[in-house]
Amino acid sequence: MPSILAPGLALGLLLAAPCAWGQGSAAPDWVLETKAAGWQARDSQGELVFGDRLWIFGGWFQSYEAPPRDVWASGDGREWKLVEKQAPWIHSDLPMAITFRDRMWLMGGWYNGRLPGHSASNQVWSSTDGVAWRQDTTAAAWSPRLASALVEFKGRMWLLGGTENYYFGDDKSLKNDVWSSADGKEWKLETAAAGWSPRAYHQAAVLGDRIYVFGGGNYVPAYHAKNDVWSSADGVTWREETAAAPWHPRLWFSSAVYRGRIWVLGGWSNGPSQNWGDAWHSADGKNWQRLETATMWKERHEHSAFVFRDRLWIAGGHAQPLSSEVWSLSLPADWKP
Repeated sequence: MPSILAPGLALGLLLAAPCAWGQGSAAPDWVLETKAAGWQARDSQGELVFGDRLWIFGGWFQSYEAPPRDVWASGDGREWKLVEKQAPWIHSDLPMAITFRDRMWLMGGWYNGRLPGHSASNQVWSSTDGVAWRQDTTAAAWSPRLASALVEFKGRMWLLGGTENYYFGDDKSLKNDVWSSADGKEWKLETAAAGWSPRAYHQAAVLGDRIYVFGGGNYVPAYHAKNDVWSSADGVTWREETAAAPWHPRLWFSSAVYRGRIWVLGGWSNGPSQNWGDAWHSADGKNWQRLETATMWKERHEHSAFVFRDRLWIAGGHAQPLSSEVWSLSLPADWKP
């Protein structure tokens, strides 16, 4: 999360038709689980679900100090426990995190501090308890980077795109390569140039037998954002599902797969500087609908998104100011948009 955003972020609302509800089904609503979780308000943290708990790692407080290295967990989204105050990894701003083969994984990310100065990472770390962290490799085959997308697909971890620099990068720093690994140590280059354009601050999701990549772009020195959606059955050959989804082009949004659909949640766009407080969903990456609810979290970006205990959750993020809120949404099992 950069420090050079305009101080007055517009509270944007994107008009769209509300979802249709099946006969007899009640409209869902977001529930504020806690207004102030135990962890300090932040954005750009790693997040995952592991051991029937929600987890967050590190993140961003401000651009003039090293990112935090704390690890927190919660079994209900309301009460949070500090598991580790000072984890051994240091690149915890916009890292990539995932649960894979009964371990929590954290890789890549950005460090901005006094020592050793700013840098991106291609280190890979994993843990079974959040306290003891194993460095699976000091230098993965992919170049040091942050703000990539990371998914599990066909029994492997897949890392897609990202940027090799943050505040000091340019379009040459952006990547559209795709890598996969079965163990976090050995990484295979699946393609050096995927069909989608180089990007960071995007998201990826696995739905059915395909990987989807969507949104993102670049921040500095030249801002550009996308709302295209691509998919692949093998991570190598990609097809464009839509060049322009109905949600506004954006960076720093969150995503999850819930109720058989891909979700796009919040984010940020420039021209003018604007946070988003919307929730969109799609069963195929082509056709998208906005979910309209009576209660909604405040517009924000770089928040966490989880699917946990049959609910969709968001936590933290930059909501002008930074937030430590936790919200959840429960859709009926027979929900039909």
